[in-house]
Amino acid sequence: MLEGRQRHDWSIASSCLSVIANLHRDPKRSRRLKPSDFDPFAQRSHAQRRITVPVSVLKDVFIDGKVPRIAQEDFG
Repeated sequence: MLEGRQRHDWSIASSCLSVIANLHRDPKRSRRLKPSDFDPFAQRSHAQRRITVPVSVLKDVFIDGKVPRIAQEDFG
């Protein structure tokens, strides 16, 4: 019963937090935030995805300072 109440309270709080965050964000620089971004009980499906890249990407990122094309497509 306690966990159900916590889930309910977090769903309300996360909805309020997402509204406030979306009011103060820059639409050109950031994505629209959802209540699940603030809810600790929400399921995170996209966070578990793993990207496989060759070892040469490490050299590009850490030595040359280049962002790989794969990361630019997914996050840019």
